[in-house]
Amino acid sequence: MIYFLSDAHIGSRALEDWRQHQDDFAAKLLSLKQDATAVYLLGDIFDFWFEYFWRKPEGYETTLNALKTLTESGIEVHFFIGNHDIWTFGWLEKQTGVKVHKKPLSITINGKKCFLAHGDGIVPSYIMSIYPKNIQRKIKNFILLRKIFHNRFLQWSFRCFMPPAWGDKFGYNWAKRSREKELAHPVGYKGENQEELVLFAKEKEQSTHYDYYIFGHRHIELDLCLATNSRVIILGDMFKQWTYAQMDDKGNITLKNFE
Repeated sequence: MIYFLSDAHIGSRALEDWRQHQDDFAAKLLSLKQDATAVYLLGDIFDFWFEYFWRKPEGYETTLNALKTLTESGIEVHFFIGNHDIWTFGWLEKQTGVKVHKKPLSITINGKKCFLAHGDGIVPSYIMSIYPKNIQRKIKNFILLRKIFHNRFLQWSFRCFMPPAWGDKFGYNWAKRSREKELAHPVGYKGENQEELVLFAKEKEQSTHYDYYIFGHRHIELDLCLATNSRVIILGDMFKQWTYAQMDDKGNITLKNFE
């Protein structure tokens, strides 16, 4: 079996007991060992992850050990950065044996052509034209913030000069506010003609066909068939819904729930 999971947000201070949540997630990961040949983690596995020069991330030992157990068992584990765990610079890969992906991946799995990405920043080229000006401003602000987070010079400066205790406090509080806002005002499925990831897939299909577009990021569970017989899969999350997808050896994908 091939497994796809995303958005665990391990370490989130917005959760009632983030340590218990981590234990539960690690147990779910280890349960895949019985029949997994590969596991794809499509972003935001950690709520805040930063590999400083002077100190590596702390408090994630249970998750790291689970990942290492899977890779040492011969299972491929692919780790996609999200918008909360962008800042991995090689240590995570060396520590656990996972393969880190910092860009969307086009890959054929069990005979099916797949487009895999976390989902942040994945929008159709005409995105601005479908929203009023107030929403356009929010989109522009997000694009700017994303560029700042991905800027290599700023990443290096943060790694070098920011005391880890201060950096962690800033990162966890920022992520906590985001999670609390989402939990208080969740944005559900916006419809086929409004959901950015669906619109992106439709536009992509005009030039290149994929059997599956698989995303995280949105914290909604979606399995939508397009007119081109492509399917858009959005994985939900691993802290509230506990949803994931599995692909059998014939390339059939099914959305599942751990609980």
